[in-house]
Order: sequence, then structure tokens, then C-alpha cells
Amino acid sequence: MARPRIGLALGSGSARGWSHIGVIEALHEAGIEPDIVCGSSFGSVVGAAYVTDQLAALKTFAEALTWRKIVGLLDVGISGGGLINGKSIVELLRSLKIDMPIETCAKPFAAVATDLETGREIWLREGPIDEAVRASIALPGIISPARNGDRWLVDGGLVNPVPVSVCRALGADIVIAIDLNGDLMGRRFKSDSAKLPTGGFTAMPPEFVRRLIDQIPASIRAQAAAVAPKLLKSAPSRPGYFDVLANSINIMQDQITRSRLAGEPPHVMLVPRLADFGLMEFHRASEAIAEGRACVEQAMPALRRYISSK
Repeated sequence: MARPRIGLALGSGSARGWSHIGVIEALHEAGIEPDIVCGSSFGSVVGAAYVTDQLAALKTFAEALTWRKIVGLLDVGISGGGLINGKSIVELLRSLKIDMPIETCAKPFAAVATDLETGREIWLREGPIDEAVRASIALPGIISPARNGDRWLVDGGLVNPVPVSVCRALGADIVIAIDLNGDLMGRRFKSDSAKLPTGGFTAMPPEFVRRLIDQIPASIRAQAAAVAPKLLKSAPSRPGYFDVLANSINIMQDQITRSRLAGEPPHVMLVPRLADFGLMEFHRASEAIAEGRACVEQAMPALRRYISSK
């Protein structure tokens, strides 16, 4: 009998998405090779690196990241529908050679995005893979929308945070899904109830704030410079702007994920324990990758039930 086709659904979760690298590495070492790869939001970044055979390059880049390097990659602006334009992200993908046409990839791949006007779920399966990824990671309020033909696209996590349905539609017989948001909402039971949640923004470097202020018209720049640090930073009695935004996104994606997966559950669900990871803590890649590996090891009995190694 022919081996069943394996689909890998890489979920959204911003910086937590580095754990996908550890998941893929651990699956490979266990002899489990996905035939179909689908990614939503940051899951599309790792998925694109995998299908273009650049996962090792992405891992090397990720593990060398620092806050200073992260801020250097952010093309800050406030006039394009987000705080970050996104052009530097595309340039980064191209520098890592994650830029081939999706149709030419060795494995079927799809990046999930959302039509900003209609709210429809969009599956990007053709064209430059770097541009598909750019659209899929356009997190509202953070990264500006991406132009795609006659429509504007934003983050795929708004409609399908863990794209199990896409894997099935592309022909997967067995779906392995990675949910990066499944461990988030339980944080309130693990910590001091009086402690406000944070989204990993409270340690945002002053350089980022300065570059953000530089985009404000000169006539009101001085006033903005005085107010911005107080607005953006958390205080003991209240969360800051970025904390509210990050945790609102976490709540939204958790609720959407639960709803979608109730109707279309995968065969194996992997849930890395990443509750303490902030949305923008990309400098913690090594920790996330290690947790991705650990997650696969714990789920190996369930994986073996469905999948025989090659």
C-alpha cells in the first residue's frame, strides 16, 4: 500500500513560531517527512524556509538574533497601516534565498492570509514565496497590509491560525498540526493574579521608540516624544499599548483556533509550551526551537500510531 500523504500545518504565533524549526528537525530525525506544508502567519515563514530547503539558514539567522538586530530589521513607519512597513522582511527572506516561485517548490505549499476588505481566507499557492509570506505575517497594528493584485492582505491568523483545513484540501491523508497559542490563556492560573499580562513589548528598546517618533510630523514631534514612553511602556497599575495589542491578538487567535479545530481536528496536535514568550521576543529562538523538539518527543507515541517511518 502507498504511504499516506502527510500534511504539516504550521500555526501562527509570531516569535513563538521559531519552535516550528525544532518540530521539523525532530520529525526529520524520526523519519517523518511531510509531503504538504501549510503555514499561517509566522508558520508561513518557517514553512517557506523548509520547502525551499533553507531551514538551516533560517535557524542560523534566528539563533544569532539580538534585540539590536531585530530593531535594525524593522522599517518603522506610521503611514502604511502599520508600525512596520515590511519591505525589510522581504529583503531578509531574499537574502536567505527564500524567494523562489511557490509552483517550483519540491513540496506543495500554501501561505494563509486574510482579505482586509472581505474578511475572506486567502490561500497563496502561486507566485514568489517571499511575497506570500509577507502577506501572511501582516499582523494588524504592527506590520502594514500587503498588496496582492487588487486586494490588501493581512495576517492569516485572523481567520485560520492553524491551517489544518488547507492541508486536507491539498491532499493530505494525515495532518500534523502545531498550535502555538494553546498554552497561552492558562497563564492566568500559573502566576500572581494581580500581575498584568505582558506581550513581550515592555522591554522594547529605546531605538525602536525613537525611530517611531521620527515618523511623526515635526510640528508635534516634541509632544509625542514626551508622551510615547509613558504610552508604550507598562506600569504596575496598567498594561501599555503594546501589551494590550499583543494580548488581544493572543486571545483572538486562541478563540479562533479552538473554533476551527473543533470542526476540523488534525490527527496529531502538537502544543509547544511557550506561554512565557512575548509576541516580539524573536531573540529567544534557541529556547523556542528546543521546546519544539521536546514537543515532538512527547508526542512520538501518537505520531507512531498514524505514521510509519520511511
